[in-house]
This record gives sequence, structure tokens and C-alpha cells, in this order.
Amino acid sequence: MPQRREGLRRPVRAGRALLAIPIAWIVAVSVVDLVAPPDIHLGPLLVAAPAITPLFGGPWSVGLVSALAVIAQTIIGLVRDPDEMLSSNHQAQIIALVLVGASLVIFCVFRERRAKELAQVRYVSEAAQRVVLPPLPKALGSLRVASLYLAAEAEAQIGGDLYAAARTTSGTRLIVGDVRGKGLTAANDAALLLGAFRVAAHRQASLDELVNYLDRSVCWDLMEPGETGCYGETFITANILDIPDQDSRVQMVACGHPPPIVLRNGRPTTMDALHPAPPLGLGELAHPRYHVDSFQFEPGDLLLLYTDGVTEARDSTGTFYPLTERITGWTENDPDAFLVRFRRDLLHHVGGHLNDDAAMIAIAGTSTPRA
Repeated sequence: MPQRREGLRRPVRAGRALLAIPIAWIVAVSVVDLVAPPDIHLGPLLVAAPAITPLFGGPWSVGLVSALAVIAQTIIGLVRDPDEMLSSNHQAQIIALVLVGASLVIFCVFRERRAKELAQVRYVSEAAQRVVLPPLPKALGSLRVASLYLAAEAEAQIGGDLYAAARTTSGTRLIVGDVRGKGLTAANDAALLLGAFRVAAHRQASLDELVNYLDRSVCWDLMEPGETGCYGETFITANILDIPDQDSRVQMVACGHPPPIVLRNGRPTTMDALHPAPPLGLGELAHPRYHVDSFQFEPGDLLLLYTDGVTEARDSTGTFYPLTERITGWTENDPDAFLVRFRRDLLHHVGGHLNDDAAMIAIAGTSTPRA
């Protein structure tokens, strides 16, 4: 909280310092206008002072600068026309300054109100993300874990990508997935699947039974009232994994999702599923039998789970992010350090803004299981 308050104070102090610019402009224009020949009138240039103030100031700052500009124009008129007090030309300029200043103050009031509403929306969305999609624990049994979520919609901060983990008596189960679509609607669908996973992951006897339950849950939860079937209008790609504490072989059911990658000594290996299944939510259409694949994951390896927002991220030329190519040679065995480097590299590739949500989980095993 103190850091947040300090961050809010900095723009305020910077805005106050920048007020010197329009004030200096008013002084400079007034002085030059007073010493210039009678046929030269620089008073209209005073309008530039209140016009630039909204760039860094609020309603009070704009009102102050506008008032100073009006006073300066009045002084110029009185000095230039002492006999007639103020000419009609100066009166017109003063009226124009008043109207411009009042309009800018009203604009700043509405802008600040909109900014407060947007800040509130961001706060609520961030709170929702912490509830629906909290960062994974740093330690899960014998695993060290780090997670990263990058939302395409900055105001939403959460979208259709999802991940979760659950401990069982013999290991750790994880899910990473991507809901069809994006935005708040996709976030709602993701929350439904995550709820089903957290409820069932602890007690399902086998991985294929868990996936079958999740597929049915997607159909049940996303059907409209009165429907009797699931027609695949909404589906969720996902990888569901079971990482045992006492075995180096990871079990996986791949449901139309990009395959995991094992990074070993800087060399990435893509773990393609031998028996891929359709995305969750299409079970009633495809009637799949869920086969469990497996692959080797040893201490010292780094296991990477991600969504297609990573591999489909494009640079300015339309080139996709080449994940395996970019991470080749990366020797970070610490999940947090890896994701810090990965986030920087991905955002550099896309020029700082993603067109789709992206999520990644980095997992490292330890030789000693943890309780």
C-alpha cells in the first residue's frame, strides 16, 4: 500500500513541476506583447497555455492557468489601451480565453471521472484474477513451480487461458488450457472448468476418469437452460498432467492443446501426444476414449506448459514466436528466473502488446520430495 501511494504521488509532483511551462509561456507572451510595436498583437497566443495544461494537469491546474491567461490578457489590454480601458478586440480575446478555459476544465473533470472508473474496473478485474486464477504455489510436493499470465485486454487483466494444480496422495496434478474466444466471457468459462478441476482432481481414481469428468462438466456448465445436449459451440483445449512424487514418468492426456516442452541442459524436446483427444466440451460429438500418454521428467529438467497465445504471438512482420528455437540454450533451472527471461523475450518479440492471452507454467523437479 505505501508503494502504491508513493506511485500515485509521483505523477502529481511531476504535474505540478510542469505547470511552470504554461506559466512561463504566459509571462513570455505578455512581456513580448507589451514591448512589441502597437500593430503587433501576440495576445491570441496565450490560449496555448491552457490548451497544453491538460496533458499533465487536472481541472484545478487548467483552471489556474486559464485564470492567469485571462489576467494577462486583461493587463495587456489595459496597458495598450489605457484611454479606452479595453478595446473590443481585447474583450473578444478575453471572452475566448474564458470559454476555452471553461471547456478544458469541464473536459478534465470528465476525464478524471473516467480515469477513476477505469481504475476501479482494473482493480476489480485484478481481484477476480487473484480469486479465479491465482499464481501457483512455489512448491508443490517435489516440484518448484512458477506461473505467468499475460492478458491481451489490458483493462480485463484476465481472459480465457487457465491453469491450476492440485496435490494428491502420490503426486501433483496440473491443468493448462485455453477457452475458445477471449475476454470476460472466456474468463467465465475458464472459471467453470477450474472449479470442476479443483473439486475432482483430488479424488478421481485415474487421469482418464478425471478428463472424462471435466469434459462432461464443460458440457453441463456451458449449456443454455433447457438444452439437452452439448453442441460444441464452446470448447476448451487443455493438457492434464499427473506428476508423481516417486517416479520420473509424467502421465498426460492432451485435449487439442499445444504439447509440453522438456528443457534439458538447454535442449528443448516437444512431448507430442501419441493419442491426442478432442478439446473438452466436444465429448458428446466425438465420443473419445481418453488414452494416457507419458514422458520422462527427471531432476534438473524444466517442464514448460503453455497456451497457444505464446506460440501464435506475432511480431510486426507477422512471424510467430518460435518458442523452441528461442529457448534453445537457456540453462536457467529456476522456474522464476526462466519466466522472467521468457516474459521479456516474448514481449520484445511482439513489440510489447499481445493480440491473444498467453500463459506459461515452468516446473522444475527436485531429488527430495516435499510434503
